[in-house]
Amino acid sequence: MSTNQVPRSAYIHVPFCRHRCGYCNFTVVAGRHDLHASYLEALRLELSQLGDPQPVDTIFLGGGTPTELKRSEFRELLELIEYWFPLADNGEYSTEANPEDICPEYVELFQQFGVNRISLGGQSFDEAKLAFLERQHHCEQLQHCFEMLAPIDAVSMDLIFGVPGETLDCWMSDLERLMQFQPVHLSTYGLTVEKGSRFWRRFESGEFEELSDDVQREFYLAARRLLTDAGYHHYEVSNFAQPGFECRHNEAYWFGDPYFAAGPGAARYVGGVREVNHRSTTTYIRKMLNGESVVAQREAVSGEDLHREILVFALRRLDGFTDQWFFERTGITPQELAGKEIERLIDLGMLQRQAGRLCLTEQGLLVSDSLWPELL
Repeated sequence: MSTNQVPRSAYIHVPFCRHRCGYCNFTVVAGRHDLHASYLEALRLELSQLGDPQPVDTIFLGGGTPTELKRSEFRELLELIEYWFPLADNGEYSTEANPEDICPEYVELFQQFGVNRISLGGQSFDEAKLAFLERQHHCEQLQHCFEMLAPIDAVSMDLIFGVPGETLDCWMSDLERLMQFQPVHLSTYGLTVEKGSRFWRRFESGEFEELSDDVQREFYLAARRLLTDAGYHHYEVSNFAQPGFECRHNEAYWFGDPYFAAGPGAARYVGGVREVNHRSTTTYIRKMLNGESVVAQREAVSGEDLHREILVFALRRLDGFTDQWFFERTGITPQELAGKEIERLIDLGMLQRQAGRLCLTEQGLLVSDSLWPELL
C-alpha cells in the first residue's frame, strides 16, 4: 500500500460535554461554554492548513459531545466541514450525540448539511444503571430520540455492560429494549475503570468492585447470541450492524487507510505519518491562535510496523481477510510477515482459517486484546 494514498476520511474532535461521566478518560472539558467560540476559531485555522478542500467519503464528528455546542455554533462547525471536506455522493456523515441534546431543530440541521448517521451515547435504559454511570438523560428521552431521528438514514447506539451489581437479566433487558427501536447499528462495551477517571478513585478506595471477567464474558456472549439471532452482523469485536450499515468510517481505520483529523487530541494518518494533537483543549486553542504547532506526537509508520498494524486491525473484524487482500494492501503475505505467531495462535485455538479467510475464533474473540501484542 502506498503511503502517498490520499485520505478519503476525516475526523473532527469536539471536546465539550455538559458533564464528565465518572468512567470517562477521553479528551473532554465539561461546562466550558466560554471556550466554544475560540475552539471554532482554532479549528478554522487548523483546517486552513490543508490549503485546499479535500473531498472525502466519510466524516465523523466525535468527542466529547458535538451536540453540546449551541445550534448556531454547531451550524458554524458544519459549514466549516462542508467547505474543507466536501462529501462524495453516497458518503457517510456521522456525528455522536447525547440524548438530552436531540431536538427537532438539531434534526433539521442534520438533514440540511447531509449528516446521515447519528451515534447516540445512550448506554442503558435502566434508570439505576444510568445513575451509576452519571448519565444525565432518562429512559423516556431515549425513546423520544428515536422518534425524532426517524428522518435520519442510520441511527446507532452505544450500550455499556458490566456495571457493578448488574445482572444478566438487566443486561438482556437493555438489549431487548434497544431492539424495539431497530437501530441499524449498535456498539457494546464492558465497563472499564481507567486511571485518571473519577471511577478509578472510587474503585481504589473500595467503594465498588468490578464484575469478574467470567461474568463480563457471559454478558458479551449473551449479547452476541441475541443480536446475531436477530439478524445483526457481528462485524467487529464491539460492533454489530444490520447488513449494509457497518460503520464505513471506522472500517477505514481498521483497514489501515489514511485519514485526516482535527481538534484537540485528534490523531491523523496522512502520507505515512501519524500525528496526535495536544489533548488539552486550552493548550490546543492557545497554540493554534498563536500560530504555533498543535502537534504533540509525530511518528512515521511504514514497512513492517505498518503491515503488523494492518494485520491486527483487520483481525478485529470478525470476517477476517484473505491472503490475497493482505498482499494487495501490503505487498507481502500474512505468513511472510508473522507466520510463526499466526500458527501458534491457530494451535491455541485463537485464530482459524475458514473459507480461505484468517479470522478470530470465538475463544480468540473473548481475549482478543491480549492477542494483539503478540502480533505487533
